[in-house]
Amino acid sequence: MTDKRNRVAVDAADIRAELLRASRRGFLRRTLSLGGLALLSGCDLSTHSGVDAALETALRFDDGIQAALFDRRRLAQTYPASAITRPFRFNAFYPDWQVRAVPDGWVLNVAGRVADKRAWTLAALTALPQESQITRHICIEGWSQIGQWRGVALHVFLRRVGADLSARYVAFTCFDGYSTSIDMASALHPQTLLALDFDSQPLEPQWGAPLRLRIPTKLGFKSAKNIEAIEVTNVFPGGYWEKQGYDWFAGV
Repeated sequence: MTDKRNRVAVDAADIRAELLRASRRGFLRRTLSLGGLALLSGCDLSTHSGVDAALETALRFDDGIQAALFDRRRLAQTYPASAITRPFRFNAFYPDWQVRAVPDGWVLNVAGRVADKRAWTLAALTALPQESQITRHICIEGWSQIGQWRGVALHVFLRRVGADLSARYVAFTCFDGYSTSIDMASALHPQTLLALDFDSQPLEPQWGAPLRLRIPTKLGFKSAKNIEAIEVTNVFPGGYWEKQGYDWFAGV
């Protein structure tokens, strides 16, 4: 009976993710007609720049709807240890043979609207209160898997460094060339984690060592690996995939 309930929960999560993707595709199809393009951008439709502007407008509208629906009190589903996916699928913006090793002397840098800009060592991060979660990683490519993560709640870390919690964005820069950013409300969500462990072991390079973001209320590409810097800012930071047309809020 437990396995059946787990399968039902898994199916429900997959259906919700697919409905979200379908609604976005349907919205773009409806709005990016000739009339929709003219309405959204007021642009010359014979130019690529006009189409790009319309797509950008549609994505920002989508982001605004998701942000308005977001509720920091609503938690992503958690699972028992028996539901953990093993082996867990590797994913990155590069193939697994290009996984980056942790640089010598790695530290986490903190910048922007924070009171304490001192760098953090791995030992200092490990000394902070730790939390564990078993949550679903949902990839924009259409697959999902369940993993166990342990680390420091991001809201705890932000308060520890004296971050301006009224700022709009928290940005993440990674030593493997990746970057992304999230809104402050999502950063303060109780399940948003600076993960140090995966499946009860310290993070290995393929899972984002030594530190990664784990944010189960968003699509997987927001859970940045190999973090080397966190910035609190009011200037929109974008991100690696976001600059290539992915929607920014990416909530699930």
